[in-house]
Amino acid sequence: MSNGSTFPPHRRPRGTLLAALAALVAVALAGWLIWRAQGGEPPRAGAPAAGGAPTGGADPAGGGTPPPEKKGGGGTEPPGALRGKVVVLDPGHNPRNREHGHEIARQVQIGTDRKECDTTGTATNDGYAEASFTLDVARRARTLLQERGATVVFTQDGDRPYGPCVDERAAIGNTAHADAAVSVHADGSAAGNRGFHVILPERVRAGAADTAAIVAPSRALGERLVSRFATATGSAPSNYLGGGTGLDPRSDLGGLNLSKVPKVFIECGNMRDPKDAAQLTDAQWRQKAARGITEGITDFLTR
Repeated sequence: MSNGSTFPPHRRPRGTLLAALAALVAVALAGWLIWRAQGGEPPRAGAPAAGGAPTGGADPAGGGTPPPEKKGGGGTEPPGALRGKVVVLDPGHNPRNREHGHEIARQVQIGTDRKECDTTGTATNDGYAEASFTLDVARRARTLLQERGATVVFTQDGDRPYGPCVDERAAIGNTAHADAAVSVHADGSAAGNRGFHVILPERVRAGAADTAAIVAPSRALGERLVSRFATATGSAPSNYLGGGTGLDPRSDLGGLNLSKVPKVFIECGNMRDPKDAAQLTDAQWRQKAARGITEGITDFLTR
Protein backbone atom coordinates (compact mmCIF):
# COMPACT_ATOMS: atom_id res chain seq x y z
CA MET A 1 0.00 0.00 0.00
CA SER A 2 1.39 3.45 -0.82
CA ASN A 3 1.77 6.07 2.02
CA GLY A 4 2.51 8.95 -0.34
CA SER A 5 6.26 8.26 -0.37
CA THR A 6 8.45 6.28 -2.70
CA PHE A 7 10.37 4.82 0.31
CA PRO A 8 9.28 2.02 2.63
CA PRO A 9 7.96 3.33 6.00
CA HIS A 10 10.86 1.80 7.97
CA ARG A 11 13.60 3.58 6.01
CA ARG A 12 14.71 7.24 5.71
CA PRO A 13 16.70 8.90 3.00
CA ARG A 14 20.47 8.92 3.54
CA GLY A 15 20.58 12.69 3.10
CA THR A 16 18.20 13.19 6.05
CA LEU A 17 20.36 11.02 8.32
CA LEU A 18 23.51 12.82 7.34
CA ALA A 19 21.90 16.19 8.07
CA ALA A 20 20.81 15.06 11.52
CA LEU A 21 24.29 13.70 12.28
CA ALA A 22 25.89 16.96 11.20
CA ALA A 23 23.58 18.90 13.52
CA LEU A 24 24.53 16.68 16.48
CA VAL A 25 28.22 17.13 15.76
CA ALA A 26 27.77 20.90 15.60
CA VAL A 27 25.98 20.97 18.95
CA ALA A 28 28.67 18.80 20.56
CA LEU A 29 31.44 20.95 19.14
CA ALA A 30 29.79 24.13 20.42
CA GLY A 31 29.46 22.63 23.89
CA TRP A 32 33.10 21.56 23.90
CA LEU A 33 34.23 25.06 22.86
CA ILE A 34 32.20 26.65 25.69
CA TRP A 35 33.68 24.17 28.18
CA ARG A 36 37.21 25.03 27.05
CA ALA A 37 36.52 28.76 27.24
CA GLN A 38 35.47 28.34 30.90
CA GLY A 39 38.76 26.72 31.83
CA GLY A 40 38.26 23.11 30.85
CA GLU A 41 37.13 22.00 34.33
CA PRO A 42 33.72 20.92 35.46
CA PRO A 43 32.14 23.07 38.18
CA ARG A 44 32.83 21.97 41.75
CA ALA A 45 29.97 21.24 44.10
CA GLY A 46 29.03 24.50 45.75
CA ALA A 47 30.88 26.65 43.21
CA PRO A 48 29.03 29.65 41.79
CA ALA A 49 27.13 28.99 38.58
CA ALA A 50 27.19 31.44 35.68
CA GLY A 51 24.62 33.62 37.40
CA GLY A 52 26.65 33.74 40.62
CA ALA A 53 24.41 31.51 42.76
CA PRO A 54 25.88 28.39 44.40
CA THR A 55 25.15 25.12 42.62
CA GLY A 56 25.26 23.12 45.83
CA GLY A 57 25.17 23.49 49.61
CA ALA A 58 28.21 24.76 51.50
CA ASP A 59 29.91 22.45 53.95
CA PRO A 60 29.19 24.04 57.36
CA ALA A 61 31.98 22.02 58.94
CA GLY A 62 34.56 23.47 56.61
CA GLY A 63 37.10 21.15 55.08
CA GLY A 64 38.15 23.63 52.39
CA THR A 65 40.26 26.75 52.45
CA PRO A 66 38.49 29.49 54.44
CA PRO A 67 37.88 32.76 52.63
CA PRO A 68 40.43 35.55 53.17
CA GLU A 69 39.67 37.77 56.13
CA LYS A 70 38.25 41.14 55.19
CA LYS A 71 40.40 44.04 56.24
CA GLY A 72 39.10 47.19 57.82
CA GLY A 73 40.37 49.21 54.88
CA GLY A 74 38.51 47.14 52.30
CA GLY A 75 41.26 44.70 51.24
CA THR A 76 41.87 41.13 52.31
CA GLU A 77 44.44 39.34 54.41
CA PRO A 78 45.01 35.58 54.13
CA PRO A 79 44.69 33.71 57.43
CA GLY A 80 48.45 33.03 57.49
CA ALA A 81 49.58 36.59 56.79
CA LEU A 82 51.40 36.83 60.14
CA ARG A 83 52.79 33.32 60.29
CA GLY A 84 56.28 33.41 61.79
CA LYS A 85 55.71 36.83 63.41
CA VAL A 86 55.83 37.39 67.18
CA VAL A 87 53.57 40.07 68.64
CA VAL A 88 53.68 41.14 72.28
CA LEU A 89 50.48 42.60 73.70
CA ASP A 90 50.85 44.48 76.97
CA PRO A 91 47.48 44.99 78.71
CA GLY A 92 48.06 48.09 80.81
CA HIS A 93 47.98 47.83 84.62
CA ASN A 94 46.39 44.85 86.36
CA PRO A 95 42.91 44.45 87.87
CA ARG A 96 44.49 43.41 91.20
CA ASN A 97 46.98 46.26 91.46
CA ARG A 98 44.64 48.00 93.90
CA GLU A 99 45.23 45.19 96.39
CA HIS A 100 49.01 45.63 96.20
CA GLY A 101 49.65 49.34 96.70
CA HIS A 102 52.97 48.80 98.46
CA GLU A 103 54.36 46.49 95.80
CA ILE A 104 53.42 48.63 92.81
CA ALA A 105 54.76 51.78 94.48
CA ARG A 106 58.27 50.31 94.45
CA GLN A 107 60.62 52.41 92.31
CA VAL A 108 62.30 50.87 89.25
CA GLN A 109 64.91 52.26 86.88
CA ILE A 110 63.64 53.35 83.45
CA GLY A 111 66.91 54.70 82.10
CA THR A 112 66.18 58.39 82.33
CA ASP A 113 64.73 58.25 85.84
CA ARG A 114 63.12 56.06 88.46
CA LYS A 115 59.36 55.51 88.48
CA GLU A 116 56.73 53.39 90.18
CA CYS A 117 56.71 49.70 89.32
CA ASP A 118 53.13 50.10 88.06
CA THR A 119 49.94 52.02 88.81
CA THR A 120 46.28 51.17 89.23
CA GLY A 121 45.22 53.03 86.07
CA THR A 122 42.10 55.08 85.69
CA ALA A 123 38.38 54.25 85.47
CA THR A 124 35.13 55.63 84.09
CA ASN A 125 32.88 57.69 86.33
CA ASP A 126 30.75 54.55 86.72
CA GLY A 127 33.71 52.52 87.94
CA TYR A 128 34.73 50.52 84.85
CA ALA A 129 38.46 50.04 85.43
CA GLU A 130 41.08 50.70 82.79
CA ALA A 131 42.75 47.42 83.77
CA SER A 132 39.56 45.52 82.90
CA PHE A 133 39.28 47.37 79.60
CA THR A 134 42.87 46.70 78.57
CA LEU A 135 42.63 42.97 79.28
CA ASP A 136 39.39 42.64 77.32
CA VAL A 137 40.67 44.48 74.24
CA ALA A 138 44.04 42.70 74.33
CA ARG A 139 42.36 39.29 74.52
CA ARG A 140 40.14 40.15 71.58
CA ALA A 141 43.16 41.33 69.58
CA ARG A 142 45.05 38.16 70.49
CA THR A 143 42.31 36.04 68.94
CA LEU A 144 42.36 38.05 65.72
CA LEU A 145 46.16 38.02 65.49
CA GLN A 146 46.31 34.27 66.11
CA GLU A 147 43.76 33.74 63.34
CA ARG A 148 46.30 35.40 61.04
CA GLY A 149 49.05 33.06 62.19
CA ALA A 150 50.91 35.29 64.67
CA THR A 151 52.49 34.04 67.87
CA VAL A 152 51.08 36.32 70.57
CA VAL A 153 52.80 36.85 73.93
CA PHE A 154 51.06 38.64 76.82
CA THR A 155 52.89 40.53 79.56
CA GLN A 156 50.04 39.57 81.89
CA ASP A 157 46.69 37.86 81.41
CA GLY A 158 45.03 38.55 84.76
CA ASP A 159 47.15 35.69 86.10
CA ARG A 160 49.49 37.71 88.33
CA PRO A 161 48.81 39.22 91.76
CA TYR A 162 49.99 42.62 90.47
CA GLY A 163 52.02 44.22 87.69
CA PRO A 164 54.33 43.25 86.13
CA CYS A 165 56.54 46.27 86.71
CA VAL A 166 57.18 48.51 83.73
CA ASP A 167 60.77 47.35 83.33
CA GLU A 168 59.67 43.71 83.22
CA ARG A 169 57.00 44.54 80.66
CA ALA A 170 59.72 45.85 78.36
CA ALA A 171 61.93 42.84 79.11
CA ILE A 172 59.17 40.42 78.11
CA GLY A 173 59.05 41.94 74.63
CA ASN A 174 62.82 41.92 74.35
CA THR A 175 63.12 38.29 75.44
CA ALA A 176 60.42 37.26 72.96
CA HIS A 177 62.32 39.07 70.17
CA ALA A 178 58.97 40.59 69.23
CA ASP A 179 58.44 41.89 65.72
CA ALA A 180 56.01 44.39 67.25
CA ALA A 181 54.82 45.23 70.75
CA VAL A 182 51.73 47.24 71.66
CA SER A 183 50.75 48.36 75.15
CA VAL A 184 46.97 48.81 75.42
CA HIS A 185 45.63 51.63 77.61
CA ALA A 186 42.83 54.17 78.05
CA ASP A 187 43.46 57.71 79.23
CA GLY A 188 42.16 59.53 82.31
CA SER A 189 42.07 63.14 81.14
CA ALA A 190 39.46 65.82 81.74
CA ALA A 191 35.93 65.66 80.37
CA GLY A 192 35.75 67.20 76.92
CA ASN A 193 39.11 65.75 75.96
CA ARG A 194 38.21 63.07 73.44
CA GLY A 195 39.74 60.64 71.03
CA PHE A 196 42.60 58.15 70.92
CA HIS A 197 46.33 58.62 70.57
CA VAL A 198 49.44 56.49 70.14
CA ILE A 199 52.50 57.16 72.30
CA LEU A 200 55.85 56.74 70.54
CA PRO A 201 59.32 56.34 72.03
CA GLU A 202 61.56 59.39 71.79
CA ARG A 203 65.29 59.15 71.22
CA VAL A 204 66.67 58.19 74.63
CA ARG A 205 70.11 57.04 75.68
CA ALA A 206 70.65 56.82 79.42
CA GLY A 207 71.50 53.94 81.71
CA ALA A 208 69.90 50.78 80.33
CA ALA A 209 67.77 52.79 77.89
CA ASP A 210 68.79 53.19 74.26
CA THR A 211 65.95 53.65 71.81
CA ALA A 212 68.03 54.62 68.77
CA ALA A 213 67.23 51.42 66.88
CA ILE A 214 63.48 51.45 67.55
CA VAL A 215 62.43 55.08 67.12
CA ALA A 216 61.85 54.87 63.36
CA PRO A 217 60.10 51.46 63.22
CA SER A 218 58.01 52.36 66.27
CA ARG A 219 56.81 55.49 64.50
CA ALA A 220 55.90 53.42 61.45
CA LEU A 221 53.94 51.05 63.71
CA GLY A 222 52.24 54.00 65.41
CA GLU A 223 51.23 55.64 62.15
CA ARG A 224 49.63 52.44 60.90
CA LEU A 225 47.80 52.00 64.20
CA VAL A 226 46.40 55.53 64.01
CA SER A 227 45.10 54.96 60.49
CA ARG A 228 43.59 51.54 61.09
CA PHE A 229 42.17 52.30 64.54
CA ALA A 230 40.36 55.37 63.20
CA THR A 231 38.89 53.35 60.34
CA ALA A 232 37.84 50.38 62.48
CA THR A 233 36.29 52.33 65.37
CA GLY A 234 35.12 55.56 63.73
CA SER A 235 36.94 57.46 66.49
CA ALA A 236 38.97 60.57 65.79
CA PRO A 237 42.55 61.15 66.92
CA SER A 238 42.90 63.00 70.21
CA ASN A 239 41.71 66.60 70.33
CA TYR A 240 44.04 67.40 73.24
CA LEU A 241 47.35 65.69 72.34
CA GLY A 242 49.38 65.28 69.19
CA GLY A 243 48.09 68.27 67.26
CA GLY A 244 45.51 66.15 65.40
CA THR A 245 48.05 63.52 64.32
CA GLY A 246 47.15 61.00 67.01
CA LEU A 247 50.88 60.63 67.77
CA ASP A 248 52.54 61.63 71.04
CA PRO A 249 56.33 61.00 71.44
CA ARG A 250 57.48 60.61 75.07
CA SER A 251 60.70 59.84 76.92
CA ASP A 252 59.31 59.17 80.41
CA LEU A 253 57.80 55.70 80.01
CA GLY A 254 59.87 52.72 81.06
CA GLY A 255 57.94 50.35 78.83
CA LEU A 256 59.22 52.31 75.81
CA ASN A 257 62.63 53.49 77.07
CA LEU A 258 63.79 49.96 77.89
CA SER A 259 62.36 48.28 74.80
CA LYS A 260 64.71 46.84 72.20
CA VAL A 261 61.89 46.00 69.79
CA PRO A 262 59.42 48.29 67.97
CA LYS A 263 56.87 49.28 70.60
CA VAL A 264 54.10 51.83 71.13
CA PHE A 265 51.31 52.55 73.60
CA ILE A 266 47.77 53.10 72.35
CA GLU A 267 45.40 55.15 74.52
CA CYS A 268 42.09 54.01 73.06
CA GLY A 269 40.03 56.88 74.44
CA ASN A 270 39.44 59.03 77.53
CA MET A 271 37.63 57.16 80.29
CA ARG A 272 36.75 60.39 82.07
CA ASP A 273 34.82 61.83 79.16
CA PRO A 274 31.19 60.60 79.09
CA LYS A 275 31.05 60.20 75.31
CA ASP A 276 34.33 58.32 75.10
CA ALA A 277 33.36 56.27 78.16
CA ALA A 278 30.15 55.17 76.43
CA GLN A 279 32.30 53.65 73.69
CA LEU A 280 34.93 52.13 75.95
CA THR A 281 32.27 50.33 77.99
CA ASP A 282 30.55 48.92 74.89
CA ALA A 283 31.63 45.35 74.04
CA GLN A 284 30.91 45.84 70.34
CA TRP A 285 33.09 48.93 70.23
CA ARG A 286 35.87 47.09 72.08
CA GLN A 287 35.77 44.44 69.34
CA LYS A 288 36.23 47.22 66.79
CA ALA A 289 39.14 48.55 68.82
CA ALA A 290 40.75 45.10 68.83
CA ARG A 291 40.30 44.86 65.08
CA GLY A 292 41.85 48.30 64.58
CA ILE A 293 44.88 47.27 66.64
CA THR A 294 45.14 44.01 64.71
CA GLU A 295 44.91 45.80 61.37
CA GLY A 296 47.57 48.31 62.34
CA ILE A 297 49.97 45.60 63.48
CA THR A 298 49.26 43.58 60.33
CA ASP A 299 49.97 46.57 58.10
CA PHE A 300 53.24 47.19 59.89
CA LEU A 301 54.42 43.59 59.71
CA THR A 302 53.40 42.85 56.12
CA ARG A 303 54.46 46.04 54.30
